Amino acid sequence: MKKNIAIIMGGYSSEYEISLKSGNVVYETLDRSRYKAYRIHIFKDKWVYVDANNKEYPVNKDDFSVQLDNEKITFHCVFNAIHGSPGEDGFMQGYFELLNIPHTSCGMYQACLTFNKRDCLSVLKPYGIKTATSFYINLGDTIDEEAIVNKVGLPCFVKANKAGSSFGITKVYKKEELKAAVDTAFKEDNEIIIESFLDGTEVSVGVITYKGETKVLPITEIVSDNDFFDYKAKYLGQSKEITPARLSKMQEEKVTLLAKKIYEILKMKGFSRSEFIFKDGEPHLLEINTVPGLTKESILPQQAAVAGITLNELFNNAIEEALLDNRNLNAPKLA
Repeated sequence: MKKNIAIIMGGYSSEYEISLKSGNVVYETLDRSRYKAYRIHIFKDKWVYVDANNKEYPVNKDDFSVQLDNEKITFHCVFNAIHGSPGEDGFMQGYFELLNIPHTSCGMYQACLTFNKRDCLSVLKPYGIKTATSFYINLGDTIDEEAIVNKVGLPCFVKANKAGSSFGITKVYKKEELKAAVDTAFKEDNEIIIESFLDGTEVSVGVITYKGETKVLPITEIVSDNDFFDYKAKYLGQSKEITPARLSKMQEEKVTLLAKKIYEILKMKGFSRSEFIFKDGEPHLLEINTVPGLTKESILPQQAAVAGITLNELFNNAIEEALLDNRNLNAPKLA
């Protein structure tokens, strides 16, 4: 019997358009001989199933079901393609875990933690994970430009603490530019992280659970045509993404082991993509994405292809891993 798969996409953040693209790639790619795929749009004002004719049917949030004529559709598994809130910050994970519906992303705690850059970096530092020097500001705090520059130096990056796809990020060269950069970041979040500039090679490392094992995918080197890897560089072709990355054997081994270590320290599952910059030969962690882009231009699918994993295999595996994990979690415990 074919399994019903809900592909959730959209979301509440500035990333919703990218999420819709990712979700539609999953929808078009899933193996129709094994799965019945349903596109579910999640927005603040509506949760709806969108059929092939773009007709919308409301989702019953009590049990995450859809009524189609006289048939009630429930789902064997949810494929999470929501970047940002509420798909990447723990809310959807908690909802599905309460309903005991398997889903392809990491657990609620891991999603919440990794989405909060400040908290995630703080948790990992005791394990020896190197990061940029940082300064924190919350909405309403007095902005002391002198203290910020004294701690992180110039240039520096001003970022929204809980946002993705380079929304709300500015590279600041002068102290006088800090106020405008902070205002830009506060449009995305009420918490800000300001980090020192790390001058070195930037790489992106995909780590997934594949056929029951933690698998590190081929590394991608990021060479932005812009001043840094911003939204236009990521999604409008203004960058070069080189897979496999042009790293020395030692650099490759270091960042591969580190990405796997972080994945396992945090007890991750499903997809992840970690960003690093090499400084003085050592990889420094920038952030972790737990619902990375899945469009044809996105980095993780490119890495999977180099590893010999097709999109069909990548997505099918994510579903089967989620179903297996859920069965294991709900298996009877032996005395």
